[in-house]
Amino acid sequence: MHPTQLLAALQLERAGPAPLFRQLYAAIKHAILSGAAQPGMQLPPTRDFCRLLGISRQTVLNAYAQLMAEGYLSGSVGKGTFVSERLPIAAPEPRAAAAAGSSAGAAATLLRPLSERGLHFVDAMGQMRFHEGKTRAFRLGMPGLDLFPFDIWGRLEARCWRRAGAQMGYSDPAGHARLRELLCVYLRASRGVNCTPQQIVITSGSQQALFLLSSLLLGPGDAAWVENPGYRGASAPLHAGQARITPVPVDADGLSVAYGERHCPDAKLIVVTPSHQLPLGVTMSLQRRLELLAWAAANRAWVIEDDYDSEYRYTGPPLASLQSLDAAGCVLYVGTLSKVLFPGLRLGYLVAPLPLVEAIVQAKAVIDRHTAIVPQMVLADFIAEGHFNRHIRRTRDAYAERRAALLAALAAQLADQLVCGPSDAGLDIAVYFRQPHDEVAIAAAALAKGIEVRPLSHYASTLANAAPAYSQSQGLVLGFASIPADEIRHGVAVLRQVLEQATRGN
Repeated sequence: MHPTQLLAALQLERAGPAPLFRQLYAAIKHAILSGAAQPGMQLPPTRDFCRLLGISRQTVLNAYAQLMAEGYLSGSVGKGTFVSERLPIAAPEPRAAAAAGSSAGAAATLLRPLSERGLHFVDAMGQMRFHEGKTRAFRLGMPGLDLFPFDIWGRLEARCWRRAGAQMGYSDPAGHARLRELLCVYLRASRGVNCTPQQIVITSGSQQALFLLSSLLLGPGDAAWVENPGYRGASAPLHAGQARITPVPVDADGLSVAYGERHCPDAKLIVVTPSHQLPLGVTMSLQRRLELLAWAAANRAWVIEDDYDSEYRYTGPPLASLQSLDAAGCVLYVGTLSKVLFPGLRLGYLVAPLPLVEAIVQAKAVIDRHTAIVPQMVLADFIAEGHFNRHIRRTRDAYAERRAALLAALAAQLADQLVCGPSDAGLDIAVYFRQPHDEVAIAAAALAKGIEVRPLSHYASTLANAAPAYSQSQGLVLGFASIPADEIRHGVAVLRQVLEQATRGN
């Protein structure tokens, strides 16, 4: 392309926020780096440039000066201005030039393929669902944000900023010491966790805790058990680490240890949710807990106890943790504050046997140095001043009411269509169809009418070695914690319309 044609085509936003000389500088620089303006090409005189683009000569002079200072242009008075011949830029190939003109084309072609490890990361999260839009019935995994005392949190955070000092520098990768001490007291009292503050590591959500542990404890090809059906976020770190995963069925007593022992006797790691299994809602029986711990101890296998919403039990006090029964030091306790406070906080924690803590802390430092310190300091004050326990009591009562509203509405409007699974704990309920339905189609039809439901099949393992899950019934998972009772009842009415239309269609 002739220099005059090239430069005449440059686009400048005269009403844009950036000065014209900066826009001109960026446009010429892009033309050089993309190969459209080749090394040795002479640029038009500044007066011609002004006439072509309708800009002042000073604008051109400023842009030229910046480009010369950075080495893109060369020249002198009386000889002209040239694209520097020292730049190692080749002429663009036609296909590459076409792709460069399109952001979609540029994004469609990687410079080189992802690594094998990178592909496992992408594939692991490829089927995860992320919340979009405003909260509505029956969104899963979401606490009631309307119940959180953001005014108190804001006041505590403002006080934290007013007292800002040396603690705002880099801090301990294990987490804020005062928060670890307070969490230790809470976990010992409410969950029976046997720990000291030194055994607690603060993480950026429970997802990071699961990633840290799977990365440290498993190598590519090492065997692990996961629940089937189960939470994809728990198995994703194992998949990303190229572990050899065995999906183990969950029955009415929890994870089937006998099945795991038969089909994967060399497992080095087991991930379980004993307090409230997602999606089936079952609680692991004491007999099964003792069986799992005995097998893990005998086989020197680690057990990750993901205790993600154990605070919410509606038919009695919260059950003691699996970790509280562990005499062999094989259980790694993982908790999250997303369900208790609010997901945007991104705070979680893990409790590890003392000999493992230093390795976890060092690995945590590699990933992100340490979790953001201000939210940790605010949470420590939130706990110390009694707001944390009050909030749990308040939300437990509110969620119990919302759960009761959902169960009553289902019984009144959908008893002929649905059967409820266990509902004595957690923030959601599994419901099963009385007659066959296409789960995915039902979920899509419900979303079109403004409500969110999750097919049970979403949680079933897709691995080739996966045995049939415990419950072969089709169904849905409904969250109830994030919306008030009136919206729950309305959501059930909408779901009834969806199921009636599907029944007529069949």
